[in-house]
Amino acid sequence: MRGEERTARVRKVRRRLAQYGPPWTRDHERDFETVTLPERDCDLLRDLLISDRVAAVVEVGLAYASSALAIGEALVTVDPPHPRHIIVDPFQGRAYANVGWELLCAAGLDSTVQLMRDWSSIALPELVTDGLVVDAAFVDGSHRFHEVFVDLYFLRKIVRPGGLIAGRAAIRAVPPVLTRAPPHLCPE
Repeated sequence: MRGEERTARVRKVRRRLAQYGPPWTRDHERDFETVTLPERDCDLLRDLLISDRVAAVVEVGLAYASSALAIGEALVTVDPPHPRHIIVDPFQGRAYANVGWELLCAAGLDSTVQLMRDWSSIALPELVTDGLVVDAAFVDGSHRFHEVFVDLYFLRKIVRPGGLIAGRAAIRAVPPVLTRAPPHLCPE
């Protein structure tokens, strides 16, 4: 499948998700609207990743896949030789009935996405040990301060110097995070 066709396929799934919601949601009132990253924020994330010409991204949290589809669209648009999107989410199967993963598959992104069904506090140290280096990371998993702190600690070791680390407001009093990984804090 050519680049334009892949991009169109991802955009179609993103558009359908934004307009109609996912094919399944949890029984929580307005769960999709509460949990998912809004479409305009997904567009901003996609555009940032495209402008940085990313080839590899780590994402914490999948849920209904709105941000994952935006990241996938960025990777398809940039079209690097070996795109890589690693998603960490221990709840995708048991809490979300794999709906996010199925949306990624429907968009044709399953060949470039690796889903780690572990807690980020376990998966991210494994990625550090494996020597993984990525261009960007997006955090929208746990909304507890100490868990987000741990995510950011390990992501600064994974994201290349000058790479992008973005996150959704994890704590109500804390604004969304968008920063560059400073060279002096990154391992060589």
